[in-house]
Amino acid sequence: MKICRFDDDRIGLVQEDKSVLDVTGALDVLPLMKWPVPLGDAFILNLETLTSEMQRLAPDAPSLSLSDITLKSPVANPSKIIGAPINYQKHIDESVTDDGIVSSRPISHISDWGMFLKANSALVGSGEGVALRFTEARNDHEMELAVIIGKKGTNISIEVARSYIAGYAIGLDMTTRGKELQSFRKSADTYAVLGPWLVTADEIPDPYNL
Repeated sequence: MKICRFDDDRIGLVQEDKSVLDVTGALDVLPLMKWPVPLGDAFILNLETLTSEMQRLAPDAPSLSLSDITLKSPVANPSKIIGAPINYQKHIDESVTDDGIVSSRPISHISDWGMFLKANSALVGSGEGVALRFTEARNDHEMELAVIIGKKGTNISIEVARSYIAGYAIGLDMTTRGKELQSFRKSADTYAVLGPWLVTADEIPDPYNL
């Protein structure tokens, strides 16, 4: 299932012909929440229930053209955005020959660099665009496979880690190059693009073979 969020926080199912079925009514099954709202995206945390309701509504849902809507981030309120800095071999290779990428920081294994955080306020959808910041510096775009975690957990073993994945999307990790901390350079508004939609984990049995 390909699930998108569009326009004024509407929910759609993306079809093979690139039409979108408006199943926003499925949001009615979400539990009511009082302030303070719990951390995390209520849509993702209740995805299994919502999936059933979206499937029920789909046969009679209005059909829209993908070209007529504005795609927002399929995850509206993540509890956190975690990034991996050197997770692709080709990126490691180019970083060795282009010091502008790493600013003289030694290239090593990802286990040496660790992960980084991007501010939630940087999150936008693929239809909203990127507004370049700090244009006196170098700004790069890095395409990523985004993994959307569907339930809470900590100290999760490798053996069961895949069961925590709700779905996948394409991520655009915008970066201002420099010697400042990564989380600052990667967290300008619009510098975390997610989309164009969420593909549920059942449709991608092997994320290592895409």
